[in-house]
Amino acid sequence: MTSTRSARRLVAGVDTSTQSCKVLVCDAETGEVVRQGRASHPDGTEVHPDAWWAAYEEATQDGLLDGVSAIAVGGQQHGMVTLDETDEVVRPALLWNDTRSAAEATALVDEFGGAQRWADEVGVVPVASFTITKLRWLRDHEPGNLARTRSCVLPHDWLTGRILKQGNGFREWVTDRGDASGTGYWSATTGAYLPELVDLAIGRELGLPRVLGPTERAGETADGLVVGPGTGDNAGAALGLELAPGDAVISLGTSGTAFARHDAPVADPSGSVASFADATGQFLPLLATLNAARVMTAGASMLGVDLPELDRLARAAEPGAGGLTLLPYLDGERTPNLPDAAGTLAGLTRTNATPENLARAVVEGMLLNLAEALDHLRGQGVDVQRVLLIGGAAASTAVRDNAAGLFGVPVHVPVGGEYVALGAARQAAAALTGDGFPTWEVRTDAVLEPDATQAERIAEIRGRYADLRGRLHG
Repeated sequence: MTSTRSARRLVAGVDTSTQSCKVLVCDAETGEVVRQGRASHPDGTEVHPDAWWAAYEEATQDGLLDGVSAIAVGGQQHGMVTLDETDEVVRPALLWNDTRSAAEATALVDEFGGAQRWADEVGVVPVASFTITKLRWLRDHEPGNLARTRSCVLPHDWLTGRILKQGNGFREWVTDRGDASGTGYWSATTGAYLPELVDLAIGRELGLPRVLGPTERAGETADGLVVGPGTGDNAGAALGLELAPGDAVISLGTSGTAFARHDAPVADPSGSVASFADATGQFLPLLATLNAARVMTAGASMLGVDLPELDRLARAAEPGAGGLTLLPYLDGERTPNLPDAAGTLAGLTRTNATPENLARAVVEGMLLNLAEALDHLRGQGVDVQRVLLIGGAAASTAVRDNAAGLFGVPVHVPVGGEYVALGAARQAAAALTGDGFPTWEVRTDAVLEPDATQAERIAEIRGRYADLRGRLHG
């Protein structure tokens, strides 16, 4: 590859996710993916940010960014990156999936006047995932590290800053409203930080990144690379999918998410639906679960088969898995807030104890967890006319066979792609031109419709699942 800038303008989008760093280089006008790179992140619930930079450098090696005019970063939300007075990392970042701050979350809810006040004033009710709970944990368990901490940024903020530092373009730490709304101390309703909540969490002020507008530039490197504001992973995916009113996204990745574009903030005192902002100036009410694609991986391991064989077994069983019901809280759960819960398989008899039924119960249990997420969105007045199904498990034939029926609306499966990175690239294009977000085609791989003849069976399956959850967890 040459280092000469190409005739057509190129932009890059980065997805610094829990598991890996993915980088797409796209045509700024059409969104066509020109080239891409990828590198793995370490496993775990706390990671030193230097590992993210090492993965970024590996993913962009061999001239991947040659000819690129602008770049933006989408990243895993909620992670706590603590920095000292020289901007050095104080301790490894606690990630969204680290549940050690569950007790601190409960305490913060009570100390600020209860769930309703959190929902009304902040838009979220703290659980262990949110950054604010991790700050309280740091105060209670690592006071020495807190004493060294002068500022706190999010994973995408840190990588954006590191890119600018590498190119001598760093001026200050910045973030965007989509990612800021997942901290627990920035309000999507008011569009501002709530410093009194930072004080509540740690007892003093803390440096926080400036919140940029949707297409505002974070900076520019010495060689002219424009750096966009970046955003959180879900807001990035919404950009990549060009989400429209009436659309909801179900993402079946490491975690499960259900989110939709909305024209106003919501306030859910149950804490199920977080009132996040999106990356366009609107809102992205969202519900997240800890358990999604890894439920299928665990099911395959339990049966001693690979994922394709799990698919075949699940499709060979009748809907309802012969009466087996899986409550898939294998890693605890975020929604509902049950960090210490475990999975439960109910209804097991000698008659239904077959590999086929168990495989189907695994698939149905994972999907039913997300079907309930859609119900919570609807309960907040969010219009759901169709579902866009993304994530690794969306490729499963058994998942596709059952999704539309369990979700109750048509399901569109976009062509497989890295939609967080694509959304970040689309944001980079907007930051580059200043002309707003370009329109890029989103191609569809499959359209799935609910089977009206199965409505009674689906109602029975969903009722059985709700009954099990209610009996075990209230």
